[in-house]
Amino acid sequence: QVQLVESGGGLVQAGGSLRLSCAVSGSFFSINAMGWYRQAPGKQRELVATIIGGGSTNYADSVKGRFTISRDNAKNTVSLQMNSLKPEDTAVYYCNAGLTTNNDYRIDYWGKGTLVTVSS
Repeated sequence: QVQLVESGGGLVQAGGSLRLSCAVSGSFFSINAMGWYRQAPGKQRELVATIIGGGSTNYADSVKGRFTISRDNAKNTVSLQMNSLKPEDTAVYYCNAGLTTNNDYRIDYWGKGTLVTVSS
């Protein structure tokens, strides 16, 4: 059974920093793309950043230059370093991992989310 467990959310003042981490556990063949998404109250879930196995990254325009996504393929983890946080970054942040199963299926998995609150 595959699980994604996020950690690192919390309350921070505007201009501050937080680091989110997500660990993938369970039985699978490989992890493809990993990423972070967020959902603010009353809004749809949106992409924050993604990273593929080779290290190529993609960021939402709203976080470029402030957030950095990274992954540790040996530990099956993905992290999001968030600097210069703004009140509009307040949201529940979800970890996502696209896995290839041992039966060669490709399935997207999601964590339960971690709340980030940025006060002004």
